[in-house]
Amino acid sequence: MAAQAAAAAQAAAAAQAAAAQAAQAEAAESWYLALLGFAEHFRTSSPPKIRLCVHCLQAVFPFKPPQRIEARTHLQLGSVLYHHTKNSEQARSHLEKAWLISQQIPQFEDVKFEAASLLSELYCQENSVDAAKPLLRKAIQISQQTPYWHCRLLFQLAQLHTLEKDLVSACDLLGVGAEYARVVGSEYTRALFLLSKGMLLLMERKLQEVHPLLTLCGQIVENWQGNPIQKESLRVFFLVLQVTHYLDAGQVKSVKPCLKQLQQCIQTISTLHDDEILPSNPADLFHWLPKEHMCVLVYLVTVMHSMQAGYLEKAQKYTDKALMQLEKLKMLDCSPILSSFQVILLEHIIMCRLVTGHKATALQEISQVCQLCQQSPRLFSNHAAQLHTLLGLYCVSVNCMDNAEAQFTTALRLTNHQELWAFIVTNLASVYIREGNRHQEVLYSLLERINPDHSFPVSSHCLRAAAFYVRGLFSFFQGRYNEAKRFLRETLKMSNAEDLNRLTACSLVLLGHIFYVLGNHRESNNMVVPAMQLASKIPDMSVQLWSSALLRDLNKACGNAMDAHEAAQMHQNFSQQLLQDHIEACSLPEHNLITTAHPLCSSKLRMDPTPAWPAFCEAFVPNLDPTLELSGNKTTRVSTSPSPLSGAESQ
Repeated sequence: MAAQAAAAAQAAAAAQAAAAQAAQAEAAESWYLALLGFAEHFRTSSPPKIRLCVHCLQAVFPFKPPQRIEARTHLQLGSVLYHHTKNSEQARSHLEKAWLISQQIPQFEDVKFEAASLLSELYCQENSVDAAKPLLRKAIQISQQTPYWHCRLLFQLAQLHTLEKDLVSACDLLGVGAEYARVVGSEYTRALFLLSKGMLLLMERKLQEVHPLLTLCGQIVENWQGNPIQKESLRVFFLVLQVTHYLDAGQVKSVKPCLKQLQQCIQTISTLHDDEILPSNPADLFHWLPKEHMCVLVYLVTVMHSMQAGYLEKAQKYTDKALMQLEKLKMLDCSPILSSFQVILLEHIIMCRLVTGHKATALQEISQVCQLCQQSPRLFSNHAAQLHTLLGLYCVSVNCMDNAEAQFTTALRLTNHQELWAFIVTNLASVYIREGNRHQEVLYSLLERINPDHSFPVSSHCLRAAAFYVRGLFSFFQGRYNEAKRFLRETLKMSNAEDLNRLTACSLVLLGHIFYVLGNHRESNNMVVPAMQLASKIPDMSVQLWSSALLRDLNKACGNAMDAHEAAQMHQNFSQQLLQDHIEACSLPEHNLITTAHPLCSSKLRMDPTPAWPAFCEAFVPNLDPTLELSGNKTTRVSTSPSPLSGAESQ
């Protein structure tokens, strides 16, 4: 009986202890939930009360909470401090503690890997890339049983290598991710990995690897059956790569079917409603870009095509639409890719203004691009060469040739991208041609490096056609008319094959000028009239000015007094418009920008292109959906001098 009584007493004591522990746990949960609730209330207040939010979270630690609560609270504090304050030191300390503690707790993957992901972002922000890489590698190694986090961390490390311009390592990681996604049965995320890899291969110009990869991606995208918005977003990604590949090659006509498909695809997406049902496979919890960002991107590639083809009114129309959409998005979204889109669109509209005879507006927009780039060191670094190129084109348009030379040579120092290098050299050569005998030795050296008859440095169809034009222009100024005609006919053949309207107009008017000099008025008229019609359609003020002058002189020589008077009147009107715009532009305070040189670069002028990271191709990984995003950001570049020297047209 005594033994039974003792056992009963022990049982009662154990029950009391258990009840006490349960009450303590319930109390602990109550105070924790209360503090968490207050913290979230302050964080989501309008405006947010971040200091009070941080105080509530810090109040958790004096209670000596269990490890799970401690680790999660460190993560929450690190996240709040990282995203809402400039106190990176405290943010780093909390995230490091969250990462350290969470590794000791079984089945605590979300906190563990989110801490690793955020901490690596913070390291990169502090330029501690060497600390971020091993952290991500370890997280990837221990996350293989957690498909979502394993894929996300692979994307993140690939992104890090991409920003370091180590595209080989980035491609390797994306290939690993594609195979992992296949193994875990996620064809959707496999396609995202492969398309991201295809984007990097395009940037590396590894076209032999790109073509079979894109073919495989096309098959996966068409065969995948899942969320309609996810499927269409894959198609947009796939088609954007195809379109930019064609444009990069200068194939404006060949790209039209793909571009039409892309535009139809984005229209389909805009009619679909977001499905809130989460995918059953956690590896499918990604998307490439938000729907609204994709719409802007499609506007952007449409503008690229229109600029390269010479449909400038269309380019202006879509640029205006895209910029309006961007302004709305930037009120709610601070994603860096939106600023990249805005800069690229402004670069296009600037060139559009220069060609159509609105230099003053173009100059103000160049200043706007400078201001945008100065807000982001990476944006400034990635667009510095383009900015100096735009300033060089503006200088040519206002006949400031010494400044144009300085801007183009500065741009050459800042770029490693082959196409941009070739474009700058082409325009710099046209400046030297216009300057006469001042730079003969340098000019011959430049012309040899962009010789379209031999080992042209890039594969771009339109850049090669532009190089033929510049050679024809040089031969014309040298009085070698037969040689000039050969080069210009080659330009015409290439530009007609791909609907490069500006190059066609420039080549026709220069051929007309040559025939006029040679006394062949009939043939000259056959060249100048279609040049004038095409220039009016674009519209290109410099070619219209040049054509109207030739038509005036041709009709005078042929005794057509009325036609000569009409052409003279047109020429007078164009001259007055351009002169008024010239005076307005040169009187602006922004005109002083033409005297600036890049303060960060003191290297020697690079006279040969080096295959390297394209300065205006950027990739971003969003915080919540870390798939590589394509900035699309190839900048269409068009030479814009109001003189015979402005024929180069290129992407």
